[in-house]
Amino acid sequence: MTYLIINADDFGLTPGVNQSIIELEQAGALTSATLMATAGDFKAAVSSSNRRPQLGVGCHVILVDGTPALPAGELPGLAANGEFQPTLGSFLGELVRGRIPEAEIEAEATAQIRRLQSAGVHVTHIDTHKHTHVFVRVLRPLLRATRACGVRAIRNPFEPAWAAAATPDAPNARRWQIRLLGARRRAFLRLVGDAGLNTTDGAIGVLATGILNTRTLQRLLSLMPQGTWELVCHPGYVDPALNGVRTRLRESRAIEHEALIDVISPYVQAHSEIKLTHFGQLSGLQL
Repeated sequence: MTYLIINADDFGLTPGVNQSIIELEQAGALTSATLMATAGDFKAAVSSSNRRPQLGVGCHVILVDGTPALPAGELPGLAANGEFQPTLGSFLGELVRGRIPEAEIEAEATAQIRRLQSAGVHVTHIDTHKHTHVFVRVLRPLLRATRACGVRAIRNPFEPAWAAAATPDAPNARRWQIRLLGARRRAFLRLVGDAGLNTTDGAIGVLATGILNTRTLQRLLSLMPQGTWELVCHPGYVDPALNGVRTRLRESRAIEHEALIDVISPYVQAHSEIKLTHFGQLSGLQL
């Protein structure tokens, strides 16, 4: 049996993203979404998800390129001016220099998870914006926050070689980034295992972020071996609100939406060995 989680990141970002996620779940093309605690359309996303209890909802923890849940005065290293570092590169520069204390990461992650829980969301798992939890100095405090909040699962953000090979159109620079980050997989699995959290065998679609279309999605599914996998996606509709936020993913979101609609349900119906699930159900799977 192959278990597949289809998770949309950026839930709560804009009305168009929220609409896309709910439509996809209703169409049987999405099983999970990760909600951004400080996003502009957070309340509407919570309201929609509370009416769709079969949709697994996790916390998309933001530590870069966004606004914290805690006051800036409590995060002098992580968000000195009330905003996180604008890019992953600048965040990593501060992290490796020791200027972002683990205690601040833990406190901010806890605040974001608690904001979802206080709104009535059963948080099935956590992941991070731009996959910052591949780095041990982020993962350690994140695991402490996750366990303290009673969340039992976390994204395994590492893409297997077979999925990377199924994404031939990816830019070479991003392909090398994925390969370099893969060296951190062993430490990730050890720390997650020690923390007693559930995770998958890996994530697919990470390399295809921004270029995930019908052809690439079909190729990924056709090569998917037995195991438990998460398809990471970023669907949405382009609306005025999306044009007003800082993101490189715009027109690609609508392309992903159409790909998921066109491919997922027909493919799963034709392959009885594939079962759709979400992170909140991992502990009960017969793996």
